[in-house]
Amino acid sequence: MTQRYPHVNKMNQYCRDVISGKIDACLYVQQACQRHLSDLKKSQSKSYRWKFDKEKAERACEFIECLVHVKAKWAGSYLILEPWQCFIVCSIFGWVDKTTGFRRFTKASVYVPRKNGKSPLAAGIALYMFLADSEMGAEIYVGASTEKQAWEVFRPAKDMVNKSPDIKEYFGVEVFAKSMFHTETASRFEPVIGNPGDGGSVHLAVIDEFHEQPTDALYSTMSTGTVARDQPLILVISTTGVNLACPCKDDFDYLIEILSGAIEDDRFFGIIFSIDKGDDWQDFKNWIKANPNYNISVSHDKLYEKYLTALQKPSERNKILCKHLNLWLSVDTAWMDLPKLLKCCDVKLLIDSMKGKRCVGALDLASKLDLCSFAQVFWDEFKVYGFCKFYLPRETVEKPENTHYQTWEHEERLTVIEGQRIDYSVIKEDVVNFHSMFQPDCIAYDPTFAAQLSFDLQGEGVNMVEVRQVVLQFSDPMKELEADIYSQVFQYNGCPIIYWCFSNVVAHYDKKDCIYPNKPNRKSKIDGVVALIMAYNAMMRLKSTPKEPEPGIIVI
Repeated sequence: MTQRYPHVNKMNQYCRDVISGKIDACLYVQQACQRHLSDLKKSQSKSYRWKFDKEKAERACEFIECLVHVKAKWAGSYLILEPWQCFIVCSIFGWVDKTTGFRRFTKASVYVPRKNGKSPLAAGIALYMFLADSEMGAEIYVGASTEKQAWEVFRPAKDMVNKSPDIKEYFGVEVFAKSMFHTETASRFEPVIGNPGDGGSVHLAVIDEFHEQPTDALYSTMSTGTVARDQPLILVISTTGVNLACPCKDDFDYLIEILSGAIEDDRFFGIIFSIDKGDDWQDFKNWIKANPNYNISVSHDKLYEKYLTALQKPSERNKILCKHLNLWLSVDTAWMDLPKLLKCCDVKLLIDSMKGKRCVGALDLASKLDLCSFAQVFWDEFKVYGFCKFYLPRETVEKPENTHYQTWEHEERLTVIEGQRIDYSVIKEDVVNFHSMFQPDCIAYDPTFAAQLSFDLQGEGVNMVEVRQVVLQFSDPMKELEADIYSQVFQYNGCPIIYWCFSNVVAHYDKKDCIYPNKPNRKSKIDGVVALIMAYNAMMRLKSTPKEPEPGIIVI
């Protein structure tokens, strides 16, 4: 016998399986499911405002499953809502006011890791409210911080309509380049980028990847625009992020309070897929727990690959844990796997043995009161060899808290310059001697601190390459240096100052996944690594150039 409400039944079974432990889920998912089951019991009381309308819940699910996938191996096949997706869709459309019949939830936040099918789900919900919600003049928006992100939901929705000719014809949808129009209800559907301004009458706003919004301007404008609608919805569908001061983190924390029962907000639905506090992220079974579409849209191989990368690459760990376990983590994370760096150490490596190899140098002068470094990088067909010289003024070295500097001076690892300030003429002499001995292609420098020294060195016949300490100049060479260390292509002579600098580097990622070296505090020096990255910049750009360029200052 065919079930009358298959999606509702699937939803309720999902909730029971989560609560019983049959489905391994985090506390937030358990609380969301318990909230639904508890509200079903409450709805039997006349005094309770809300009821669950199976017909309305089922209708929304049936509509969504009439749409087709438009990407990857599922392209052309109909959408099939998984139990956790049935729970979300049925919750949003099934809970209604007993008196008016209008929907209970006006806000919904779904936090789910990447590749779990959130974009097709959001597109399906949006198309239902655009075409099948009987709302005259409905305005459906997909909002995001960038045009590319806004199209992550709008494009599949548009493609779903184009690849479902029966739906397109039945509802009379006009599809344009950047919008869609429903002729029967005079409704429109379009993407919105950044702050949309006031004036809209919003029936549905999908806020995709809310964590990328620096302010609540988009959310606030959309929410304000719903006041003229009887049953509007603001739908946040996002992963977590790395900006702990963003409005998305506030929304996330507020949802946690609702799920825990600390705050009552009957108009706000939400669910968070993640791992629990105390769960070991290094146990792969917890990754399965956080990804509800595991082995459906999230393949075992791809997820396990991310898991291994998180284990092996500290610099990428926080980003991966954020996107695939839904954990809020700082963008800055320890960069170097130090045991891997130690494998690159060869204490017998001498710079004198580098004669005949191609090389470059780099100066990180910082200030005359602080640690300065001069990196020398050599390479051949198989290896890259890194050396560094370090400079400090005597007054800094003699401070009681700087016994490590005093040790390195005793070991002849550190050049100490008498007085309160570094005399750049000492560094100049070292660069000239290096140039005379090894004939480097160039010496990289940042003009912020080294403009005069670079001019003086140019006068000595040294080719100077300007490498500014900015993300654009640092990201690729920093990634290349990391890759060379992890593959043991890079070698260094075991200098403890170099190792110390590496241990202090935290990796800062921007929105484009570009990387930049930061230090956790003022006392943690990273100058040796900065100089090596600058040298790598020059090496990567000059590897294919002639061996003997004309003297002068080169800007790259």
